[in-house]
Amino acid sequence: MKKLLSTILLALVVLTTQELEAANRYTVPQDWFRTDTITVKGRIEGYTPELFGFNSMECYFEDIFSSDATTLVLDIAPDGTFCKKFQASYPVQQEFFSRESNNGFKVIPFFARPGETIDITVKRDENGQYQCYYNNGSSRDVQNWLRNTDIFSDLAHPLHMYQATIAEARKKAEKLWKDMKHRLKSVSRQYHFTPLEKELAMADLQVNFAYAWMDYMMYRQDAVRKFVKMDDGGYRIEIVDSAENDAIFEEKNYETLHRVDFDNPLLLANNQYSILLNRIQFARPAMQRRQEGMTNEKGIIENNASNVIKGLRSYQSSLCKLMGTDHDNIMAQHCNYKRYINDFNLWRINEDLNPSILADTTKTEAERQEEIEENISLSKMYPVYLATFTDPYIHQKAEAFYAYKMAQKDLSTPLPDAPIADLIRQLTQKYPGRFLIIDFWGMGCGPCRSAIENSKQTRAQIAQRDDVKLVFIAGERTTEGSDAYKKYVAEWLADEETICVTNADFTRLQELFHFNGIPHYETITPECRRVRDDLRLNGFYNIDTELRQLKEKLK
Repeated sequence: MKKLLSTILLALVVLTTQELEAANRYTVPQDWFRTDTITVKGRIEGYTPELFGFNSMECYFEDIFSSDATTLVLDIAPDGTFCKKFQASYPVQQEFFSRESNNGFKVIPFFARPGETIDITVKRDENGQYQCYYNNGSSRDVQNWLRNTDIFSDLAHPLHMYQATIAEARKKAEKLWKDMKHRLKSVSRQYHFTPLEKELAMADLQVNFAYAWMDYMMYRQDAVRKFVKMDDGGYRIEIVDSAENDAIFEEKNYETLHRVDFDNPLLLANNQYSILLNRIQFARPAMQRRQEGMTNEKGIIENNASNVIKGLRSYQSSLCKLMGTDHDNIMAQHCNYKRYINDFNLWRINEDLNPSILADTTKTEAERQEEIEENISLSKMYPVYLATFTDPYIHQKAEAFYAYKMAQKDLSTPLPDAPIADLIRQLTQKYPGRFLIIDFWGMGCGPCRSAIENSKQTRAQIAQRDDVKLVFIAGERTTEGSDAYKKYVAEWLADEETICVTNADFTRLQELFHFNGIPHYETITPECRRVRDDLRLNGFYNIDTELRQLKEKLK
């Protein structure tokens, strides 16, 4: 009897899956994928800063076709009205949120296509709870889904942090997939999802599922590789489970991802897609295959154009195996696109070396031509990467990025006329004639603190210079900072220029300089101009060479 019952339940699960995948398919309109401005505006009824506990909200936003992830600040006027404009390249599901709230309300979710204006009213519902009401546009079309975009996060969370073997994790992932499908069917029925809402929720399911598996594999490697401190103060890696460590680098152990349709453009709308993209872009098997493609017969990486191109092809092949596809799907092309925009500045710098290579009379003509041929330059790499973007929209965005970067002529730009920029202007006045290297950091950021602690001696040498000043800016609840912040600054940054701003002001600095991750570095000229991203100093260790080169370019 038990066996019969199990068979019936299994049949129901299969039927449910088939129904969800076959019914109510939604056709994606072509005009969803274009670059235009999104406007989010509206009003919070009964708003006062004292009642709500905030006068601004924030949104972590990353357009994957941009080189900058950023933070958007939504200011709330005294009468409760708000309006924010930003540019996007595809439909986005996002939210403005507040870190603190006096009455429990702290999130404004929305869904918008490029070119849309979304009007939102925040008011109490029949139960006295604040609720978002969408007056128009795509948010109104999918408001039931918007109010349930977290339906999979609690189910997926245990897999993110699962501490067991890959074989055991596969079983857990199998159950998670079925549980997610059941949750989707239940919620879509309960809240009467439209066909579009079902498709968006199905995309949410797939992003959450794949993200959880990639996080598990990332943390699994951390669990089987330990950092052991040596007598000289350095660290070495000790593999505590070689079989599991080897398994992490095998594409076949990512078969769990084969359930996900990485060619589905609706995945992009999910606000965690950029994180999933990052996880797959740097997946251990793909990165290892790329490195193997660049390695000679002696096991040494040869960093030249031929090997970089060969490594790219190995990387692409590995991504296909990873995701169970026979072609470069949209996700694979997005991974290539992120590398393309991240490496663009380096290729541009290498391109500038070509004239000096050709002018080197210490080498023969053949040697000079060979060096040019193997230089990882823009003219060499751009056509190679462009050929990998077979999706028309990705191809178009790659060409637009090239045109934008090549049109950049100014090496530095003035700061915008925003109140928060006055902080930077005051620093320039305080240290006249000096370049400012600003380190945006935080107490909760491990890499930030590690960089600070490991650079103490280097910074002591930099402090003797009269042409540059290091500045450390952190965000805390108050400008005085927590006791932990004060103690840390006293121990590690006692002789530095340290500035503590409120979290709200730190968010405004993130918006000003277009970043949402820390540590983040900016270089400001003595004339209080922001140095272009490909020229700024990202850290302290090579400051002599980098600052000298920057000064030469700015002459």
